[in-house]
This record gives sequence, C-alpha cells and structure tokens, in this order.
Amino acid sequence: MRIIIFANGVMDDPRADAIRRIAPGDIIVAADGGTRHALDAGVIPQHIIGDLDSLGSETRAQLEAAGTIFHAHPPAKDETDLELALLWAAEQSTQTIVVLGALGGRPDQALANLLLLALPALEGREVILAGGEWTIQCLRGGETLILHGSPGDTVSLIPLGGDAHGVRTMGLAYPLRDETLHFGLARGVNNVMEEPIAVVKIASGRLWCFHKGYSNA
Repeated sequence: MRIIIFANGVMDDPRADAIRRIAPGDIIVAADGGTRHALDAGVIPQHIIGDLDSLGSETRAQLEAAGTIFHAHPPAKDETDLELALLWAAEQSTQTIVVLGALGGRPDQALANLLLLALPALEGREVILAGGEWTIQCLRGGETLILHGSPGDTVSLIPLGGDAHGVRTMGLAYPLRDETLHFGLARGVNNVMEEPIAVVKIASGRLWCFHKGYSNA
C-alpha cells in the first residue's frame, strides 16, 4: 500500500497516469487543486489537504457524500498545499509516496515541488515525483537507489543544496566511481542506462535523480 498524492501542476493525461501509477489498495490524496486531476483520472480522493480554496461547493458536497476526509488549513500559511500533503503522508505508516501533477506550469512552483523531496520529514521514505515518462527522487547520504528501466533511458543526477560526495553508479554509460558532483555544475546531466537495472549510490550530500523512460516504476 502506498500514498498517491495529486498536486495542482500540469497533467496532460490524468487518466493515463492514474492507470499507470495507481494500484489497488493505494491511499489517494489530493493537495487542494489537485482534486480536479484526481477526478479527471476517475478516482475519488480519500483525503483532501490544503486551504481548500480550489474546491467549489458542489464538488465539495459530492466528495463529502463519497466519504472524503478534508484537512483544512488557513489560506494565510507558510506551506504550499503539496507540502502540507507530504507532511501528512510522512506521519502515516506507509513507506512509499508517489506524487502526480507536481511538474509543468509555473517554473517557481515546479522548482519548489522538486525541493520538497528534501523535506527532513521524508527521510527514510521512498518519495517519487512522477509524470509522463519521468520519475524524480532525492537521495541522501548513505542511500542507494535502484532504477528499473530499459537501455537508452535517460538518467540525470543533479546535486541538491550543495556538493554530492562519493557518487557511484552502475549500469550507466558514463559511470561515476566515488566521485563528487559539484552544486551548480551540469556534469551529471543526460546519462544513459546501458542495462535494464542501474544503481546510484551517494556517500554524503543530496542528489536529485531524474529518470526518463516509459518502463520505469
């Protein structure tokens, strides 16, 4: 069982993403405006989290009748609706959190959503931002990420918040062997999977891993 969060970014085909990403037993959560993506995907959110300013009265009444639980926060708040949803998810016993609809649209919001992967509350969880061909995860020092895909898939490794030390990869065309990827430089961008499985390890620091491939999880 996982938590699936619908954010209020761009989803070109919510139903296709839902078919691809959602499994029976998953807990469906919408970060306020992400409710429209969930409904367009044909799923009813079990929880809606945020200031609820994006919900019309008719939609809210229908969701209340369906048993949706609302977690209301004041409009004047420091956190985005997605951040509140992730913090709520971090309090649950579920290990894996998948976020849909977090990319596209406003570049400031998309960047802020990517940065949320580094939330301290999410440490030790598997958190995936997914959309279309892409999945994005954040590795912290001492962690190992196993990528499942196909030869030719794109993999980009980008330091987050500082240099990433002791980066080691297997299964990629341009291997890294306990090397440092420096913050602000693009050395780790646009690598390629040579095998169906690739491995990324990091000794210290933080690292975004962007994986593009239709066969990824």
